[in-house]
Amino acid sequence: MVRIYSGLVLLLVLAFAFDWFPNEIKRPPGVLVADEPEQNPVARPEPWRYKDYRITPLADFHLQARVLMTERYWLGRETQLSPVDLTVGWRLMSDQAILDQLDIYRGFRMVYWRPKSGHWPAPHEDITAHVANLHTIPAKDDIDSRLKSIRPGNLIDLRGYLVLAEGAGGWSWRSSLSRTDEGPGACELVWVDKLAAR
Repeated sequence: MVRIYSGLVLLLVLAFAFDWFPNEIKRPPGVLVADEPEQNPVARPEPWRYKDYRITPLADFHLQARVLMTERYWLGRETQLSPVDLTVGWRLMSDQAILDQLDIYRGFRMVYWRPKSGHWPAPHEDITAHVANLHTIPAKDDIDSRLKSIRPGNLIDLRGYLVLAEGAGGWSWRSSLSRTDEGPGACELVWVDKLAAR
């Protein structure tokens, strides 16, 4: 029993030491990000190689948003490309008064939300249209470091591409290009060229 307790304590110490549970930055009520993401199809996409993958840009992407959740990954093929997911919101989903009324949670690299009281604080379709789960691919090592230091509550300015990634054996991973879809395939796969956070 003592060994089990000691092991749990050690695991918690390591978790906080490696920032597995990043502290949330508290924000006041009110819309913190008023702008919609900017997204434009790439007319003549020119793929490039990244690690053992072919990356094809589908759309230019510029996002300003509030970070709602972060998650780091170590296992699985997708982790070779995208070790960090950011769940982000803008407009009403950047407002603490709305967020306080929702449970937002993650499973299998997808994000879900439900009302805490049984009553939605805003129409479900409006919530869906103002939240996104980003599978991030860092273009450079410094972007990788910045992504891993992001905390819930950060306000970010991100630029890059929504992409299609293809690998050996017919494997592929394609970004959603819609702001209103849900479920499998609804997440954005983002090649991150620039990232600022505050």
